[in-house]
Amino acid sequence: MVSVVVPTPAHSSLGGTLSYVSESPLASGQLVRVPLGRREVLGVVWDAAEAPADIQPKPIAGVLDGLPPLAPGWRQLVGFAAGYYQRSLGEIALAALPPQLRALDATQLARRLKRAPADGASAPCAQRPALTVEQQAALATLEDSAGTHLLFGVTGSGKTEVYLQAVERLFAREPQAQALVMVPEINLTPQLAARFTERFGEAAVVAMNSGMTNPQRLKSWMAAHMGSARIVLGTRMAVFASMPQLRLIVVDEEHDPSYKQQEGARYSARDLAVWRGRNEGAAVVLGSATPSLESWQAADRGRYRRLDMPSRVGQGALPQVRLVDMNLQPKRAVLSPPLLEAIQQRLSRGEQSLVFLNRRGYAPVLACSACDWKSECPHCSAYRVFHKNDRSLRCHHCGWSERVPRACPECGNVDIATVGRGTERIEEHLAELLAGVTRPGGAPVRIARMDADSTRAKGSLERQLADMHAGEVDVLVGTQMVTKGHDFRRITLVAALNADAALFSSDFRAPERLFALLMQAAGRAGRDAAQAGHSEMWVQTWHPQHPLFGALRRHDYPAFAAQQLKEREQAGMPPCGFQALLRAEARTQEVAQAFLSAAAEGAQQLPDAGQVTIYSAVPAGIQRVANVERAQLLVESGSRLALQRFLASWQPILQAARSKGLIRWAVDVDPLVI
Repeated sequence: MVSVVVPTPAHSSLGGTLSYVSESPLASGQLVRVPLGRREVLGVVWDAAEAPADIQPKPIAGVLDGLPPLAPGWRQLVGFAAGYYQRSLGEIALAALPPQLRALDATQLARRLKRAPADGASAPCAQRPALTVEQQAALATLEDSAGTHLLFGVTGSGKTEVYLQAVERLFAREPQAQALVMVPEINLTPQLAARFTERFGEAAVVAMNSGMTNPQRLKSWMAAHMGSARIVLGTRMAVFASMPQLRLIVVDEEHDPSYKQQEGARYSARDLAVWRGRNEGAAVVLGSATPSLESWQAADRGRYRRLDMPSRVGQGALPQVRLVDMNLQPKRAVLSPPLLEAIQQRLSRGEQSLVFLNRRGYAPVLACSACDWKSECPHCSAYRVFHKNDRSLRCHHCGWSERVPRACPECGNVDIATVGRGTERIEEHLAELLAGVTRPGGAPVRIARMDADSTRAKGSLERQLADMHAGEVDVLVGTQMVTKGHDFRRITLVAALNADAALFSSDFRAPERLFALLMQAAGRAGRDAAQAGHSEMWVQTWHPQHPLFGALRRHDYPAFAAQQLKEREQAGMPPCGFQALLRAEARTQEVAQAFLSAAAEGAQQLPDAGQVTIYSAVPAGIQRVANVERAQLLVESGSRLALQRFLASWQPILQAARSKGLIRWAVDVDPLVI
């Protein structure tokens, strides 16, 4: 008799393990196929079980004995994630396996194993660059001490080379060891994969991200699980990769909010990577020029060891930060005259400029001046964005799209106009402003845009990056996807437009995100030491005296972090306090809030209720998405342990509080968006 984890819905009564009969002994972690209702599904043997007195267990349908069992460390990671993030074991375990594996039987698996690659021995390493003193010190510390390390290095300090050589030295010490390297977004994977492949060979490196096809994901997973892949390079989903010889975990740009899963099981891949490293005895490296306040505080308190790399490779200077006071510029100026002149100077020298605006589309709103109609989405509590390229109004939340109307739908006024600006409009405006400007040699200026819309087609991102690296683009307009990790050697000027929006946000994390974005954007300028001396970061702002910009001008992240942590401590906000959100979705806002209110009322009698604060139910920030009403309830505590005990004991009450009309509910532990 064995207990088996099977795929179950969130908060299902079958959230634990189920008992099955096996004719032969099965090891824990073995993959099996078992009957579940009228279906046959993939399951994972968890441990031995006793036969229930009143139930006749069903037999195991088949065993995928061509694959080694999943290691104890992997099962412990899944168990921890399920418990901490208040999800079922089956939901976490089976979602962590590649989708195509769930459909394979033993015969199909055997055929695929015959095509599996041989062990990925490392290829001869490419020539390594000379290390700086700071890089050498960081590597020496990584070799001498285990645990979690916060690699605090300015942009251009050579953090990637530290990752590469840390992996190389690990393989020299332990020939069978494996390393996991995580990046926040898919668009960073190809260039980092190229560097790792150049250093270690194609057979040693596999990728794992949601942009891969199901056969590709299965192939990568099997290579990592069988040990033939020495390095797994992936996004947040890669934290659950089965790697039996895992000895090193790298989380690049560890501050990035993309590491937090926002749908289904809302886990933090960065936090799970730290837990996994500690549990499996693997060293963990968290790298960033602007660490999260959680990691910074952990380093301050000695839980992480901080490795400082304050200098750029080649001793290049960080870009000078210039603030443009928009109160002193011509009214309705999109790009201030001084900024436009600075871009033209770069063009005359054959250098590149980056214009950063974190809003895609042509304009965020289309409006009528006669009746105040605006391009609201009929299915969401949000405006549809005007995209000029295809003359559409598109909702970025539910995806609903329609052609731009010829006249106002409410009053028939043909004079409808755009409000605000997106990257499409900035690209068009720059083309108008620079129409008479030429590059050295007399060729016209080349302007490109890089955002989620322009990189949607297959291969478009790679082509645009290749054009940038080859110098085929003079001015690049982009969203935050161009500010992270890219090594553009010819950029000497970065301009940030509309940076003030986050300064007065109701989200207490907004200043932290804005500072990180601006610091990361600034880091794209002057990465070539020969040009670093005249590289600049221009920020157009209506509030140049704000303390955040003062720290930005000095490139002083420690001062900014100290000020933010002081404010968080006074307010009891994370990381100085702990939070969870109970989210509810229903057809009406009344049903959603009624469920939350009933859950809050039932929680008052729980043993740990006195150690938590339960706030009233309120509509979510975006109240309606795709005709589904959303509400939420915040729970806070000064103790992580008390909050976890409370959430665990709250589960039966949440199950009982479900009512007609409620679509779904979920507990979000350590939420990033409130």
